[in-house]
Amino acid sequence: MLLTRGLYFMVGGLLAGSLAVAAPALSQEASSPWQVRVRGLVVVPDEGGSVSPIGGTVTINNSAVPELDISYYFTDHIAAELILATAKHSVAATVGPTPLGSVWLLPPTLTLQYHFTPHQIISPYIGAGVNYTIFYNTNTPAGLNVNYDDSFGLALQAGADYHLNDHWMLNVDLKKIFLDTSVNINSGAITANADINPWIFGFGIGYRF
Repeated sequence: MLLTRGLYFMVGGLLAGSLAVAAPALSQEASSPWQVRVRGLVVVPDEGGSVSPIGGTVTINNSAVPELDISYYFTDHIAAELILATAKHSVAATVGPTPLGSVWLLPPTLTLQYHFTPHQIISPYIGAGVNYTIFYNTNTPAGLNVNYDDSFGLALQAGADYHLNDHWMLNVDLKKIFLDTSVNINSGAITANADINPWIFGFGIGYRF
């Protein structure tokens, strides 16, 4: 909860700071529509769900991972961003508790963004899109066979770029992905509906070609 509030305050501060920048900071000339960023991410699942027939719910640990994103600007204000990262999480059922091992998540996410002040030093944006999460490389304790169903989810995004010049920028970004998956343990002897719904906080550097 404290992390989530802190992210809101950070993004909100950047949004407010952009309003204080009155003069354009960047060239008004057209630049390449392509942009890349490298971010460090903290993935914080807001997990929940149920386990049948033993009861309880599912817990998933936090993870810190690198990320690459590629953006294409249709106009100065409107861009599409493809987010590429993969993360490893440990999973457990709360009854027992029962460790369910670890699994890797590959969640490519595509968002459509609106950039409010693209020629200012601070340029905030919001976005929304879709996510498709692939679960792979499951590592489970002896005697357990755990399978996760790949899943679609919606994604919301807010962030801001701090432009160092016409090409380089610093970036802070917050995403919420609405994601759940069905889990089958030992060929369906135990099943779970796991709501992962992660908050994803990123900080990095970008380059506009």
